[in-house]
Amino acid sequence: MVATDSPEAFDAAVARAAAGLRGDELVVLPTETVYGLAGNAYSTEAVEKIFVVKGRPAGNPVIVHVDGLAMARECVKSWSEAAARLARAFWPGPLTLVVSRADCIPDEVTAGGETVGVRWPSHPLMQAVITACGFPLAAPSANLSGQLSPTCAEHVREQLGGLVEVIVDGGYANVGIESTVVDVTGEVAQVLRPGMISEAALAAVLPKMYVTTEGAEGVLRSPGMLQRHYAPTARLVVRRWRTEEDLEEQLAVFRAAAAYTFVVAHTNIPPGTRFGGVNVIPCDAEAYARALYAELHRCDAEGAELIVVEAVPEGPEWAGIADRLARAGV
Repeated sequence: MVATDSPEAFDAAVARAAAGLRGDELVVLPTETVYGLAGNAYSTEAVEKIFVVKGRPAGNPVIVHVDGLAMARECVKSWSEAAARLARAFWPGPLTLVVSRADCIPDEVTAGGETVGVRWPSHPLMQAVITACGFPLAAPSANLSGQLSPTCAEHVREQLGGLVEVIVDGGYANVGIESTVVDVTGEVAQVLRPGMISEAALAAVLPKMYVTTEGAEGVLRSPGMLQRHYAPTARLVVRRWRTEEDLEEQLAVFRAAAAYTFVVAHTNIPPGTRFGGVNVIPCDAEAYARALYAELHRCDAEGAELIVVEAVPEGPEWAGIADRLARAGV
C-alpha cells in the first residue's frame, strides 16, 4: 500500500507506479469514479494479466485511460464532431467515449471489437501516472469480476491484496460509481452504461444528434453491460416500503434471519432494532453515489446475508445509480 498524503509521498507514488507499469506490472490506482486495476494499454501481456487477476470474461472490454486529448487521438482511428463536443464539455471527468479503435490498441482491450472506450480521468494521481508513463492505461475496476467496485484502497486490499504488487491509496473516490459510457461511432449517440453524467446533459451538448439508451447487440463495446455486475457477496434486493411493518411483510418471503438482514435507506428509515444494521444515505444523487459502494462493502464485512436497498427516486440524475442497483440485484 503506497500513501499519497504529502507532496513527497505523492511524487514517490507516481514514480513507483510508473516504474511498475513500464515493466508490465499491474498497479491499482485511484480515479474519481472507482479504483482501477491499471496496466499498459499497449501491452498485450499487461492487459492479459488484468483479465487473469480479475477473473474477467475475455468478451468484456476494458476502458483506456489517457492524460489528454492528444493521447486520446492516438488511440482512435477517427475523432468525430460528437466526440469532440462531449470531450470539451465533460473531460477530464467521469465520461467514457466509445470510438473506432486505432491499430495500436490490442484486441484484448476491445474484446476483439472495432471500437474502444477512452476516458480522461480527473483524479490528479491518475493523471500524473499516465503522464509519467507516456502511454495510456487499461484500467477496469480493481475488484474480482462481477463483484463490488472499490471506492477506497482498503476495499481493494480486501479483494485483491494478495494478487497485485502495488495499491496506491488516494483516498475515497469522489464520484463513487463508474463512468457514463457513450458510443459516438454512429449517427445516434448511444448511452451504453449510464452514470452521473445524465442523458439530458449529453443531449444538451449534442443538439443535432439524438441520444438514446437503447440496448446494443453483438460484441460488447463497453464494460458494465453484463446482466449481473457490481454485486455484493450478500443477496441484494431493491424495495419500496411505507412503514416498518410493510417492509417486514415484503421481506418475509426471503426467510432471512433478522440479524443478518441489513437495510440501506434514504427516506423511509426503519428503527433498526430488528435488523442487523440500518445504513442511511442522503437522498441526493451525487452524495448517494459517493456512499453507495462503501455502504454495500460495509454490509458484506459485517456478515450480511440479505441487503435490502430502498428504491431510489426516478429522474435522470438517478439513472446510473438505479442501473447499478438493478445489476447488483439480479
